[in-house]
Amino acid sequence: MRGFLLCFLMCSMAFGQLTPPEFFQASDSLHKPRRNFVVITEASLATTALVGLDRLWYADFPRSSFRFINDNDEWLQLDKAGHVLTSYYVGNLGAKTLRWAGVSEEDQLLYGATLGLGFLTAVEVMDGFSAEWGASWGDMAANALGTGLYVGQEVLWKEQRIKLKYSFHETRYAAQNPDKLGEGLLQEALKDYNGQTYWLSANLHSFFKRSKLPKWLNVAVGYGGEGMLAGTPQRQQELFPDSRKRYRQFYLSLDVDLTKIKTDSKFLQTLFEVINFIKVPAPALEITTNGDVLFHSIYF
Repeated sequence: MRGFLLCFLMCSMAFGQLTPPEFFQASDSLHKPRRNFVVITEASLATTALVGLDRLWYADFPRSSFRFINDNDEWLQLDKAGHVLTSYYVGNLGAKTLRWAGVSEEDQLLYGATLGLGFLTAVEVMDGFSAEWGASWGDMAANALGTGLYVGQEVLWKEQRIKLKYSFHETRYAAQNPDKLGEGLLQEALKDYNGQTYWLSANLHSFFKRSKLPKWLNVAVGYGGEGMLAGTPQRQQELFPDSRKRYRQFYLSLDVDLTKIKTDSKFLQTLFEVINFIKVPAPALEITTNGDVLFHSIYF
């Protein structure tokens, strides 16, 4: 309790020096109160999240000596795509908050863009000491890939020309195995891999700067899967012997980079930044490993 109170007082003191009304404007030089506020806030949130996971999640399962597992054949690797996206966006947030504080570009990448990798690695370590799970080499590689995608583009182009996006639609599979795939829209959006699609969304104007293309127009390629009721085909056959064969889905679609839409509203700018990880519904071409070619007038 004393540690929490001290943290709260330090955050309050730092917040009081963040010089409103220019709160949303990035500092053009190092702003120490903002930097301290960012560091204290991120450290507090990360610590709280990890302690909460330990007390509310891992405490319900027996501990073990640290071990690695190989789960790369599960869920058609869509769980790994989720790790890539999470690491990318947590790193994105870490870099942008340090940019807001006027921290140098090198330190933004070194200490900010690696925030997702660091936090998710800590979670993997906790998994490694749980008899229920175990640390996953595949998850750690996916975390590194997400961070690398952000850092690599900043080094190469000084901008994020290709962004990761996410979309979701409800499927019939969750009702067949709600313990694994979730029950209700929120749980299913996180757990039902059948309804999740992960996208690489490339901004056309960033690659063709002299063109007259709208600055917000993107083209996106997506990856998904269907027919999954359990992690592996073997486990699924044991639990659901009459289930259909799982298959992969590949998509081509248009998208919108909301952060490139011009607006004088600071609120809208912030809102667009927050929700830009969501793929905008649009027409899409789907090709599956079943040999199907489908066209969706609108795909979520």
